[in-house]
Amino acid sequence: MEPSDMMAAVTSSTRDRTGRTLEEWVEAVRTSGVDPLDQNEVRKWLKAEHGVPQNSQWAIAFETAKQSGWVEPTVEQYIDQQYRGPKAALRPIFDAARRLIEELGTDVRVEGRGTYTPFVRARQFAAIAAATKARVDLGLRFVEAPGSELLVPAKAPGQSTHKIGLTSTEDVNDEVGSLIAIAYLQNGR
Repeated sequence: MEPSDMMAAVTSSTRDRTGRTLEEWVEAVRTSGVDPLDQNEVRKWLKAEHGVPQNSQWAIAFETAKQSGWVEPTVEQYIDQQYRGPKAALRPIFDAARRLIEELGTDVRVEGRGTYTPFVRARQFAAIAAATKARVDLGLRFVEAPGSELLVPAKAPGQSTHKIGLTSTEDVNDEVGSLIAIAYLQNGR
């Protein structure tokens, strides 16, 4: 499911889930005193004050910000933002892992997020995050995890079941490529 399809599904069921339409929620946020461009604060307010479910929080905060002038960054802008400043030196590691992932097939879709980059086939199978100033985490989602000393059980980044810490481009090796390929195959059509 494309992100826009997921957003449409959540938006269409907002009244059923929350008792208000999306437009009614946008108006409620605007009159609440919460900064409509601060999506995190909007989500916190929706949960604390109204008990709004998580997916609805995201949809309401996103739509409120858009209607208030926020323009969603492109995938490349999200990535550039993650690898600025103290984490700029990690960009070659990200680029090396990204190349391995995208070479797996034309059905690999890259999505934009603020703190990590997900790679999706039928569902998310990999995610890359600049975890520290010195390490990139490559998250992989397995149905059945293969045996590898590189894999550490994890719940992040993204929908990962395991992760691999990468500290240099040399860490993006054949074994890592094989593990990515397994995650790709396990999360296909």
